[in-house]
Amino acid sequence: MSALALRLGLNRTAIVGLAGPILIVLILGMMVLPLPPLLLDLLFTFNIALAMIVLLSAMYTLRPLDFAVFPTVLLLTTLLRLSLNVASTRVVLMHGHTGPDAAGKVIEAFGQFLVGGNFAVGLVVFAILVVINFVVITKGAGRIAEVGARFTLDAMPGKQMAIDADLNAGLIGEDEARRRRLEIAEEADFYGAMDGASKFVRGDAIAGILILFINILGGLAIGIFQHDLTLAAATNNYVLLAIGDGLVAQIPALIISTAAGLVVSRVGKGEHTGQQILTQMFRQPHALIIAATVLGVLGLVPGMPHFSFLLLAGLLGFGARTLLKRAAQEAATPVPVPAPARDALEVSWDDLVPVDVLGLEVGYRLIPLVDKGQDGELLRRIKAIRKKFAQEVGFLPPAVHIRDNLELAPSAYRITLKGVAAGEGECHVGQFLAINPGRAAGALQGVVTTDPAFGLPAQWIDAAQRDYAQSLGYTVVDAGTVVATHLSTVVHAQASALLGRQEVQALLDQANKATPKLVDEVTPKLLPLSSVQRVLQNLLDEGVHIRDLRTVLETLADHAGRMQDPNELTAAVRVALGRAIVQQLYGTGGEISVIALDPELERVLQQVMGLAGPEAAGIEPDLAENLAREVAATVTQQEALGQPAVLLVPDRLRLPLARLLRRGVPGVRVLGHSEIPDARTIRVSVMVGGKR
Repeated sequence: MSALALRLGLNRTAIVGLAGPILIVLILGMMVLPLPPLLLDLLFTFNIALAMIVLLSAMYTLRPLDFAVFPTVLLLTTLLRLSLNVASTRVVLMHGHTGPDAAGKVIEAFGQFLVGGNFAVGLVVFAILVVINFVVITKGAGRIAEVGARFTLDAMPGKQMAIDADLNAGLIGEDEARRRRLEIAEEADFYGAMDGASKFVRGDAIAGILILFINILGGLAIGIFQHDLTLAAATNNYVLLAIGDGLVAQIPALIISTAAGLVVSRVGKGEHTGQQILTQMFRQPHALIIAATVLGVLGLVPGMPHFSFLLLAGLLGFGARTLLKRAAQEAATPVPVPAPARDALEVSWDDLVPVDVLGLEVGYRLIPLVDKGQDGELLRRIKAIRKKFAQEVGFLPPAVHIRDNLELAPSAYRITLKGVAAGEGECHVGQFLAINPGRAAGALQGVVTTDPAFGLPAQWIDAAQRDYAQSLGYTVVDAGTVVATHLSTVVHAQASALLGRQEVQALLDQANKATPKLVDEVTPKLLPLSSVQRVLQNLLDEGVHIRDLRTVLETLADHAGRMQDPNELTAAVRVALGRAIVQQLYGTGGEISVIALDPELERVLQQVMGLAGPEAAGIEPDLAENLAREVAATVTQQEALGQPAVLLVPDRLRLPLARLLRRGVPGVRVLGHSEIPDARTIRVSVMVGGKR
């Protein structure tokens, strides 16, 4: 049974794969092989049905990429119509002298019934259809496709940067980023193909005009000179047949052109064209009331067709009344009555509200971003931020407690850490923040501001300018992404403050499942929990992740018997984590480029540390200021070259210099000599020679 099903599936796949080539061969064969009138009737009817299917498919498409095969369909339908024109022309010229039904009943019906058998009327109707198709619909659709293709291609770099920004911020995963990049590429390919496919429709309209005149002139010549018909008889036969042939091909062409215009002019997602027209054009009752009033006044004017105007005025008035009644019902929702509050007789400990470790306060205009009832997108992004932080840093940060704060501005927000503001900003729901990464090529119309996460110049712009801003090189993000990125930046910067005793105990409990003896040996036998916490916080303060908790615990177990100072233990752990630290900064390459101190400066600093102890406070203020200034200038040079700013110093100087430069030069990382793996080659790119 399974073998039979497999064979049937393979046969079906093979048939579907051959359908396209067979269809192309049949269409091209119609240009060469003579077709009987009955087969022409079937093919012309199929052409009309196919055009209607394409039009309705375009109407019910939610976005252009849902009908990505449309350029190919446009080519095939154009080729089918031209093949039918060639086949019908052959029949008309060969058998047109026998009567108006020589080319089949469909052409006869279009030549007799639709234009009443009057070839003059037929010519006028055909000309009007050609003008509508060629001048109005085809030209407009071609222009939209051309502009859409150009702006889509121009906006691709900005869209790619936005995807990379969301990926780096942890808002999306690799699969979602890959899907979005593929969608952008498909969108560019679609509009590019539509730009070229629109030329098929224009060429089809021109070919229809030429084929009509060829049929008329050729038919008259053949009828008069070969079949000895009079001019009147030849005109009655051949001209009507040519007009019927032209109309039966031009009407499907007009339908296909309309479908092309619908596809390329689609704006928005989630609704097809019919829904958009009904919800966007007829949702304002005041517009319907004004239109009904104007029609009613015109219907009362003497000499006007009263029935038509008053009927439409009544229908519009009824529609407006229905919309107003629906709006009133929605507004009259019952307001929940709050339960009466109990008078508190005494104050209890339950009245104390604990301080949130990590909080987010928002103004009332930002509530839709964090409201579960309104499917707030920021809630999902905060979950993604916590997950990505745990994967990168090594522990799960506390949950973010979100609340509204009426003391804030309506569009403002505040990120708090243990009740203290750690970051503030302002964002506008419904607008987009266009961030200038330093290479934007033009100006925008909007509110000038600064990116709250990275301090880059930015502007709040309307949604209509989004694609234009991306084409200029701006990184464009929505309001939810602005808050999420700022929160992610604050969480990473304050990682050590977020690592409390509870988080450390959770880490040890997790490690106890894999290495129970190691955890029992370290704490509480050798070190209290507070010392382990202090070591982990020291690592986080200097940007070292703690994912390799096993190495950290093993190092503490080796050294805690002869030293208890958290700073000394941290130095030992850093040496053990040297490979991970260097790889985090330089990747997996062999050579590392570092900044080094002048030997004389190293000697002076070591003498100072020998007298004052391992504290940066023992350095003279002038020496410390000059050293920080020179290191800052060197860091700027390294960043301009695309290299990490790493200062390599003797182990004894690492901790005091790291503390000294942490505030003055936040972009520099200080490594000790023993933290560099033996397999790495050191290259000194810049030498810092501080002045005393």
